[in-house]
Amino acid sequence: MKLYLALPAVFIVATLSQGCISNKKFTELQSSYAQLQAKNQDLDLKYQTSQQALTGATTRVRSLEEQIASEKVNVLSLQDALNKCLNSSSQGNVNISKLVDEINSSNKYIKQLVNAKNKSDSLNMVLTNNLTRSLSQSEMKDVDVQVLKGVVYISLSDNMLYKSGSYEISDKSGETLSKIAKIITDYKDYDVLIEGNTDNVPISQPNIRNNWDLSALRASSVVQALQNIYKVDPKRLTAGGRGEFNPIAGNDTEAGKVKNRRTQIIITPKLDQFMDLIGKAPENK
Repeated sequence: MKLYLALPAVFIVATLSQGCISNKKFTELQSSYAQLQAKNQDLDLKYQTSQQALTGATTRVRSLEEQIASEKVNVLSLQDALNKCLNSSSQGNVNISKLVDEINSSNKYIKQLVNAKNKSDSLNMVLTNNLTRSLSQSEMKDVDVQVLKGVVYISLSDNMLYKSGSYEISDKSGETLSKIAKIITDYKDYDVLIEGNTDNVPISQPNIRNNWDLSALRASSVVQALQNIYKVDPKRLTAGGRGEFNPIAGNDTEAGKVKNRRTQIIITPKLDQFMDLIGKAPENK
């Protein structure tokens, strides 16, 4: 990618070395170079987003594969016990029947785990594609989207979402919130938690006692915007504040504080939908 960006620079130097060129031509070359730089930045951002999604998917696959491997070991153990019972006395006939049932149950559970992995991966891919496709590259700078085990985590920076030093929704956040509201509406059977988070700097605003208040007020502002402006069913919405006590970075640097000042929109399947995804483990007897 860097090689493509270097070519315009080489071309400009080569041209200048051949003789003077007009200011207009030089400006055009500079503009072309700037456009290529911007395109490279967009491609880098897409790559980072894809890497995050891949990391999450790899973790899910590894977890399910470990469960499958464990169940396969259990099946081999049960099969070995069955073989021993076949060589024992007639008293072992009772145990044989029980072992056969356990083996069949374990095999069924393995199939359920495999199906759950496939369903989970498919669901996560659909959710991720729908979200990232609807957001522009500029919006993605202030929005972090992750899908883990069927749960969508949308993290919005406070700079994009709120007016400076306030819990009121800013005008520039409207377009992004409208797209997120569309996703929430499309997945109408999912519950939505709006969770406010702050850094550890004490708030000094009238009628706001501390960061608990600020985080809860910000979450409430987003909930009310989704309900009143974008017509999301309020029965699906929950507003919560976690203050400064759920950091994702250190508060000892300004960059870390910026990451911690965020509002998360968490879209989760209901309990019966989780059971449809992962299946039900066989009962131990």
